[in-house]
Amino acid sequence: MSIAVPLPQGAVAVDATVHEPQHPRATVVVAHGAGTRHDHPFLLGFASALCEAGLRAVRFNFPYAQAGRRMPGPAAHAIAAWRAVAAAVGSELPLFAAGRSYGGRMASMAAADGLIEPAGLVYLGYPLHPPGRPDRLRVEHLPRIAAPQLFLSGTRDPFVDPHEQLEEAVAACRRADLQWVDGGGHGFDVAGRRRAAEKIGADLAVPVRAWIDAL
Repeated sequence: MSIAVPLPQGAVAVDATVHEPQHPRATVVVAHGAGTRHDHPFLLGFASALCEAGLRAVRFNFPYAQAGRRMPGPAAHAIAAWRAVAAAVGSELPLFAAGRSYGGRMASMAAADGLIEPAGLVYLGYPLHPPGRPDRLRVEHLPRIAAPQLFLSGTRDPFVDPHEQLEEAVAACRRADLQWVDGGGHGFDVAGRRRAAEKIGADLAVPVRAWIDAL
């Protein structure tokens, strides 16, 4: 499917793919990370596993990725995409916003400003700060989010080192949970354990599904 995203220079159509189970109980919209697209194997595995568990999953491109660029454009464009996609998928089911790294961060900014109103947010490797720059935290908006939040992070992720900073950020949120993936890097790869990106994404769908069901 194609979704129109209103931008200052005019509407841009972005690609989206829907994984539709027979009897969905919720919709999970999944955004890609910086430098990738919605067809990345990680997202494919994650969305497919959610669908098999009875959750409708929607993957989509940000405008810069749709245009074939690897570097993200203005944050406002990504937030506009989140708003457009959330509106396009409908409101008949509870809506959860999920994203890999940059995609999850953009969802959190949209939710903090009230531009999307998800039933919950899921961060697959929240980029707390640039690698090696723990002084540049991206947390000031997180306490403004009313919806429950789930942070999944690898213990070897350079974007959340030191770990205490992420733990403090989660504790400052209104309602948030943190789950560590032992030995996982920013892409949740584990040293000494070879897994395809699609399999890594599918494995992460398990705790996400359990968290959504608990809500």
